[in-house]
Amino acid sequence: MKPVAALLAIFLTLSGIHQYEIDRSVGNTSFFKGEVLSYKIHYGFINAATATMTISDELHQIEGSNCYKIEVYGRSVGMFDLFLRIRDTWGTYLDSSALVTRKFYRKIEEGKYRKHEIVEFDQDSNIARVRTFDKKKKLWKPIEVFNTPEYVQDLVSGYYYLRTFDFSSLQEGDFIKIAAFFDDEVYDFSIRFDGRETIKTKLGKIRSLALTPVMPENKLFDGENSIKVWLSDDINKVPLKIRANMFVGAVEVDITDFKKGIM
Repeated sequence: MKPVAALLAIFLTLSGIHQYEIDRSVGNTSFFKGEVLSYKIHYGFINAATATMTISDELHQIEGSNCYKIEVYGRSVGMFDLFLRIRDTWGTYLDSSALVTRKFYRKIEEGKYRKHEIVEFDQDSNIARVRTFDKKKKLWKPIEVFNTPEYVQDLVSGYYYLRTFDFSSLQEGDFIKIAAFFDDEVYDFSIRFDGRETIKTKLGKIRSLALTPVMPENKLFDGENSIKVWLSDDINKVPLKIRANMFVGAVEVDITDFKKGIM
C-alpha cells in the first residue's frame, strides 16, 4: 500500500474503537444528522489528498433499526493524483440507539487496485456476513460468515461511538481497547490517552484530547508510537489532527471545515 493510501486507511482504522460491556442504549449528544467534517492530507506544504466524513440528513432502516448512514470519501489531489489515483469510499449504517454497526461497505480505487465489499452485522448472533465483488467475473462471490465479538464495530462506526466516550474518567497514560472487524478478521489494539493539549488548526486554537495508538511492527510506520491523534475536548470530540511518522517522512491530516449536524 502506498503512503498516502495507507494514511487514508489509518484515518479510517482509528475509528474502530470498541469499549467492552456497553449498554445497548448509548446516550449521544456529540453528533447528529447532516454533520460534515472535511480534512486535507499533506506532506509538509504539499497537499496529497482530501477526505470528508458525512452523516446523511435522514435516518435509514436496517433490520428494523433506525440508523445513521455515515460515509467517508478520500481522494488524491494535485501531483499525487497523477502518480496514484485514489478514490476510496467507506460507509456504515450505525444504529442510532445502540451505536453499533448494522452494515458496512467500502469501494476502493487505488491505482489499479479495486475492492468492493459489503459486510452485514448480526449483533444478536455475533456474526458478520461478508460479500465481495469479483471484478474479473463481474459478479458477487458467495457470502462468507465470520464470528465477531459482542457489539463489534466496523472501521467507521467505532469512531462515532468513541465520540460519546467520557474522557473525564481517564487518567493520563490510561489505555482504551480497540476491536475492529476488517478484512475478515477481528483486530485488537490499544490507544493511550496522553492528556490534554491546545493545538492550532484552520478553525483556530482548540483544546484537545491527545491520543497515541500503539502500532504493531510494520513496514510503513516508524515505531509503535508513530501516530498521534487529537480530538476536540468538547461535547463533539471532533478529530482535529493526525500526525504519522512514516519511513518516507512525516504525514499529517488536518481539519479544514466542520459543519455541525442537527438533532
